[in-house]
Amino acid sequence: MDEKERREALAAFLRTRRARLQPTDVGLPARGRRRTPGLRREDVAELANIGVSWYTLLEQGQDVHPSRQVLESLARALRLTPAEELHLFRLAYKELPSQRAKEEELVSPALQRVVDALDPHPAFVIGPRWDILSWNRVAALLFRFHEETYPPHSRNAVWRFFQRQSQTMDLEWEKQAQGLVAQFRADYARYPGDATFREIISALQESSPQFCEWWEQQNVRGLPDGPRRMMHPTLGLLEFDHVTFLTSLSPDLRVKVYSALPATLARLEEALAAAIQ
Repeated sequence: MDEKERREALAAFLRTRRARLQPTDVGLPARGRRRTPGLRREDVAELANIGVSWYTLLEQGQDVHPSRQVLESLARALRLTPAEELHLFRLAYKELPSQRAKEEELVSPALQRVVDALDPHPAFVIGPRWDILSWNRVAALLFRFHEETYPPHSRNAVWRFFQRQSQTMDLEWEKQAQGLVAQFRADYARYPGDATFREIISALQESSPQFCEWWEQQNVRGLPDGPRRMMHPTLGLLEFDHVTFLTSLSPDLRVKVYSALPATLARLEEALAAAIQ
């Protein structure tokens, strides 16, 4: 959406969230007859500790720029759910609320059980900044998340991919790397000003001339799908269909699954059985 549409969407969102609440829902006394349902703008401004005139401009779609603190206050005042708060911040072109950013890094027990159940197909969960948050046994066996560390960003999938270049198993490393950079740039645009993103990008630019070259090309792409071929030092040729899934538990947690082709599946089952013994 363009700037005007964004402001109108933000205004409409605030109006509908206000209309669904009654004074008693937020601990305010009833103040005479109300011509429209829900809270008044004055009520929201009082609850959020902001000016009524300024909040009115926001609800009218005017060109005003609320700070992070104001948005967090509005989210509390309007009793927004975590998903609604995230939507509010995105409509306002702001970084994620601090608490929400922490919550997005959490893998629920239910999601972990799903990832574990995908064995012997390698699967792992990445967060909004491409940090690897959890994985199943065969993914640990194949990608050696614990055994191979690459400070200072050992858990970051993009950092690891470029640091492991000399030890890579990918038979089409350059193609995969360019696609990864394009995906990373697209995600970075969703979090303008994010300090963690900037730190990882700076480290990659300092350590990899190839990353610098591809980053400056400004290419972007969505979720990756397609075949992946690897040559493992002991298991030999491994072939997968690579798919990335969004989760309903958090809009920024993604599950990356390497669906093993039949011959590869047999090798992984044997390797997993041997590792358990």
